[in-house]
Amino acid sequence: MKKKVAVLVVDPVNGSGLFQYLEAFFENGISFKTFAVSETVQVKTNSGIKIETDDVVANLKGHENEYDALVFACGDAIPKFNENAGKQFNQDMLAVMKNFNDKNKILAGHCAAALLFDKLEIGKGKKVALHPFIKTVVQNSIGTDEKYVVADNIYTAQTEDTISGLLPELLKVLKD
Repeated sequence: MKKKVAVLVVDPVNGSGLFQYLEAFFENGISFKTFAVSETVQVKTNSGIKIETDDVVANLKGHENEYDALVFACGDAIPKFNENAGKQFNQDMLAVMKNFNDKNKILAGHCAAALLFDKLEIGKGKKVALHPFIKTVVQNSIGTDEKYVVADNIYTAQTEDTISGLLPELLKVLKD
């Protein structure tokens, strides 16, 4: 039976990365729901295109059992996370990531995903694909220069340009 995926969409999100995941899920009949890491469902891409997600991350918290995997669609995640670190939607995002990991569910993402997984110690001792800009700040994970890495339940890609290598691996487990 195909699995159900929750997709976290930061504001602004990298549209290229987000749409690679969504198109792959759609084309493979994998059910998904998008959740804005924001106070509203209205987000923008890095290029300014307005999109509307299905829901907000606050409404995913506590409903992790309804999904088999969590995908983090990056954008300007780290600067915006730092700017909004104290806001509830960021705290909800971190709690959801931790809850998915505690349930040993699939966690996937690119760019800043490895850094967030590292900060939550989700990737502790696991290999991750690192965006070149975050290599010096990852402390708990085993950072690599690989384009994508699968380590247990953690699926990471360096950037939106390397998601295409990660997707076949992710789709294999989501289609089981």
